[in-house]
Amino acid sequence: MPLQDGQRRIRRSPLLFTAPLALLAVLVLILLWEAVRANVAPGSRDDWPWRLRLLDTEALGSLLAVAAGAVLARAQYARTVHPYLGSRGSWRKGLLAEGEPAWRVGILNGGQHVAVVESWECRVVLRGGSGGAGAPWVAVPDVVSTLAAAGLSVGRDYQLIDFGAGFPLVGTGNYDTVPVGVFSQRCVELVDALHIRVRVTDVVGDSHERVLDCVRGARAGHSVPGEGPVNE
Repeated sequence: MPLQDGQRRIRRSPLLFTAPLALLAVLVLILLWEAVRANVAPGSRDDWPWRLRLLDTEALGSLLAVAAGAVLARAQYARTVHPYLGSRGSWRKGLLAEGEPAWRVGILNGGQHVAVVESWECRVVLRGGSGGAGAPWVAVPDVVSTLAAAGLSVGRDYQLIDFGAGFPLVGTGNYDTVPVGVFSQRCVELVDALHIRVRVTDVVGDSHERVLDCVRGARAGHSVPGEGPVNE
């Protein structure tokens, strides 16, 4: 099964999304009750349950307008502050060894507002090895152990940065990236994929997730490292 690497919303804020919708649903039910009650014969309105009057019609109309406006305003604002997660990679010299090319990849938030990291998980697939979409997501130290078992060492063959919960990804209009990792040509040749699953929370409390492949694009278009960025 191919890996789904598109950004998706995985959770909405219970307080800022579910509560206004629940209030709107309750008010609509009250409106339906009052509409049915208004069409009951006048002599029957003194009997139970038709004598039950929940809200005055004028007050109910005002509350419905406020609740509907809150739901629509929240939906519009959520689109405005929606984060857009992406990555950018390029071959550069001297990042790991003097004069040697290395693949640098960084993460960016192309939205206009800050998003806070909720979780940061990884998984690595070695060339010719098992894994992929069915492999478990693990912490960065576990990936480091896997790479060490494959003969790759930190600082010489790669650098992998771990982002803890609460790290802010600031929205930027110029697509500046926050470094995620640096990989030597030897590491790129041995690693088939190094996925990072990042989950962030936006300013309205919704959670978003995207899977990034750190070495995707490192071998695209050329067999020998060259200069110039590759966007994902």
